[in-house]
Amino acid sequence: MYEDLKERLTFGGRILVMEGQGDYVAGHISLRLPDDKHRFLMKPAGMGLDEMTQDNIITVDIDGQKVEGTSPRHNEVYIHSEVLRVRPDVNCVIHTHAAHAVAFSSLGKPLLPVSNEGSIFYDGVPVFDETTDLITTLDRGAAVARCIGSHSVLILRNHGIVACAASVDEAVWVALKLERACRVQLLAEAAGGPKLLVHDEDVKAKGKKANRGDLHSNVFSYLMRRWTLQRACPHCGAAGGRQSL
Repeated sequence: MYEDLKERLTFGGRILVMEGQGDYVAGHISLRLPDDKHRFLMKPAGMGLDEMTQDNIITVDIDGQKVEGTSPRHNEVYIHSEVLRVRPDVNCVIHTHAAHAVAFSSLGKPLLPVSNEGSIFYDGVPVFDETTDLITTLDRGAAVARCIGSHSVLILRNHGIVACAASVDEAVWVALKLERACRVQLLAEAAGGPKLLVHDEDVKAKGKKANRGDLHSNVFSYLMRRWTLQRACPHCGAAGGRQSL
């Protein structure tokens, strides 16, 4: 049951790892069930984001309790359950230890529209700093959900990121874009700090053009094809190198 949703979820995990957001068995992704808004599919604990299969994905309820599946549940499940609880517009939640975002969070600076990706987040990126520890309680999960508010992304200071959206395609997109925006600004900071930014009158227009539904789906499909190509021919996939978007 839910084969199509599980396939999308597995590719979401594979793409995140392929694009550099894997951290061994850490990190997780979830997807709300369309016919039961209080339950969601989730990557199990103890394996990599790229190791999800139709058989090992678990089902969890809105209180964070596993209700189906034999694999263990992540102890940070409350990031997912609490965001899904308060955001009816969200169906997919992602948490990774995106390295550039973690490094950027240590600077204590706001994310700026240095790049196209930075322009996407023109309305700001919340930073959760109540703790740098794991989010392993319902209360901590609820605090993360309050912090992300109506935004699509959040940085957990010295820890990682949370991305959320209506679809797996969009959630993966914003997770990748946030990491790239942080990486580009880190490059600028290393060169003395950004001096020239996108002008105020351009930033919203540029951000909207760079964050469209057709881009979410087209890029996700492209990355699915690239992952499949690399599996079929590792040398072919390696020739182009990893491309961050």
